Amino acid sequence: MSHVLAIDQGTTSTRSIVFDARLRSVGTAQEEFPQHFPGSGLVEHDPDDLWSTAAGTAREAIERAGIRPSAIAAIGITNQRETMLVWDRQTGRPIHNAIVWQDRRTAPICARLSAEGHEDLVRARTGLLIDPYFSATKLAWLLDHVEGARAAARDGRLAFGTVDSYLIYKLTGGRVHATDATNAARTMLYDIRRGAWDEDLCALLDVPMAMLPQVRDCAADFGTTRPDLFGREIPILGVAGDQHAAMVGQACFRPGMVKATYGTGCFALLNTGDAPVESRNRLLATIAYQLDGRPTYALEGSIFVAGAVVQWLRDGLRMIRSARETQPLAEAADPAQNVYLVPAFTGLGAPHWDPDARGALFGLTRATGPEELARAALESVGYQTRDLVEAMAADLGQASEAVLRVDGGMVESDFAMQFLADILGAPVDRAAIRETTALGAAFLAGMKAGLYPDPETFAETWSAERRFEPLMGENAREARYAGWRDAVRRTQTR
Repeated sequence: MSHVLAIDQGTTSTRSIVFDARLRSVGTAQEEFPQHFPGSGLVEHDPDDLWSTAAGTAREAIERAGIRPSAIAAIGITNQRETMLVWDRQTGRPIHNAIVWQDRRTAPICARLSAEGHEDLVRARTGLLIDPYFSATKLAWLLDHVEGARAAARDGRLAFGTVDSYLIYKLTGGRVHATDATNAARTMLYDIRRGAWDEDLCALLDVPMAMLPQVRDCAADFGTTRPDLFGREIPILGVAGDQHAAMVGQACFRPGMVKATYGTGCFALLNTGDAPVESRNRLLATIAYQLDGRPTYALEGSIFVAGAVVQWLRDGLRMIRSARETQPLAEAADPAQNVYLVPAFTGLGAPHWDPDARGALFGLTRATGPEELARAALESVGYQTRDLVEAMAADLGQASEAVLRVDGGMVESDFAMQFLADILGAPVDRAAIRETTALGAAFLAGMKAGLYPDPETFAETWSAERRFEPLMGENAREARYAGWRDAVRRTQTR
């Protein structure tokens, strides 16, 4: 048993990777699945797609690794956070599509909770803001809108879970209903200081606590798989939400270290050690990871649209056929044109938290073309990241560590990463292993299985594939950023 299987269930695709005893990727499989948009601002996933792509890619990755399932010591799971499901405990069938983290249907519920003065309670217990992004109001909406759901929930017939919890339930044949501390911390129902589901918040949203999964460490026993799935039972020993798994994969174990992951959205996490930091700049306090019953905390800033802005160029505007076309277009853009794209397609995330804001383009002229739009799209990610980094520095009262560690699909763009370093005025390290989310999940499971070393030893092996140093002058940097801040102000509704 010298290998670990990581299942990385993301927003637009599921990827499974087999890692060997030296944490090298030896077998990978990936499958995209459809996105469902039943209305404006509504985003759903078919639960069958989440499960079938997880099981299918897991089997395929083992096959491509050229090993037998008997060589797998453990499974690690990482997942898109805040996306939630409710299913029947007896049949295992979900009562509705999964409601995705990007979904904004619960904005009226959130507005009501804020108007009633519950923000301080939510903030103190969970470290979060009241926003449709999180799972709790999605759950309340579903219980109110699926016929008979609330009565069934009160009778104990329904189970709630984030995607990790649903996959654990399916993998174990319904024997385990559990989650880890990082996913629980993103529901808006979990007290991150006490480490327990919060009775007051559940009562506020009329959520029966019997629906909620058991909460465990990130490296813990989450049961074993059904023997028919892989030909033998395999223990599930590691679970973490995708951004937390990436923080582990980036070896950000020291307070002050910060990483940013660029997938569909962008999420920057700053390690704050053994105590949460209360943000004065609308960032989130969250659990970075939890080992041996001890949580390590983080400040987090969430950008809703990062890689998704490139998908919009491809699928919405049909301007490109693939993401790699954006770099040559951006490099050919007219440097005299200052075009800003604020990609608030599903509202603005941190530090603005405006769910009603919508995307906008500024600075267009008759000469603006695909080149300038591509550049504005890539640059929007750098601008949004600076918003987060500045808010983090203000909360800490000091700058974070000088280097930003980055990972995720969008970091393949040298143009985007160079602009990120330029607009931050700080070095950016691109990880040598790009799939740090899966790597983190594999490390957690493998560490629990005794295959991998402790976090400190693991951190010594981390390396960057390339460092991007800032090349832009300070005057140009500040002028460009001032233009961005003006563009954001124009899109805000509050």
